[in-house]
Amino acid sequence: MATWWNNIMLLDPMSPPSKNLTLFHDYLLMYLILITLMISYMMIIFMTNSIPSMKFIHNHMLETIWTILPMMILIFIALPSLQTLYLLDEINTPSMTIKAIGHQWYWSYEYPELTNLFDSTMINYSLFRCLECTNNMIIPYLMKIRMLTTSEDVIHSWTIPNLSIKMDAIPGRLNQTEMIIKYPGLYFGQCSEICGSNHSFMPITLESIKI
Repeated sequence: MATWWNNIMLLDPMSPPSKNLTLFHDYLLMYLILITLMISYMMIIFMTNSIPSMKFIHNHMLETIWTILPMMILIFIALPSLQTLYLLDEINTPSMTIKAIGHQWYWSYEYPELTNLFDSTMINYSLFRCLECTNNMIIPYLMKIRMLTTSEDVIHSWTIPNLSIKMDAIPGRLNQTEMIIKYPGLYFGQCSEICGSNHSFMPITLESIKI
């Protein structure tokens, strides 16, 4: 659940993909800070030195270094990024499948193994305003879940920030991802695609339980 502190910091990761994304964010931020400090230091040196040094003019070795160094930094950034990207798309032997269907303006959930379909609409008066639903999507934690999304009318987006999941629900198309929740509890989300006048009133409430 997002609080005022989460407006500054990232949400607590509650799944392996969200944890990897948080680690990659910190890893990338480390590079950005180092690059910013190095460039700031060089700018201060050049601005405070009134006499230009001949060592920096037409220095082929220096030009080679600052051409190769950015290439190496980009490689070190790209490799973890690609690893995280492929991890998000990897689906191996899921334990169960759940299908979320977007409507204007509510969600329906279908459990194909249980042949169960139910609607989930917003509760008008609740403790967490515009976030609680009449019927929660219930899944077991520490279990591989294949999540499918589609829509019956316009494009929606099934999003839960704590799990780092944002899946477009497109009419006539099925999108899928793998989901593993590490802890039991309630996880809130909302439609993240502007889908009409009541776009702000189709929340998502996921309940992770132990079975």
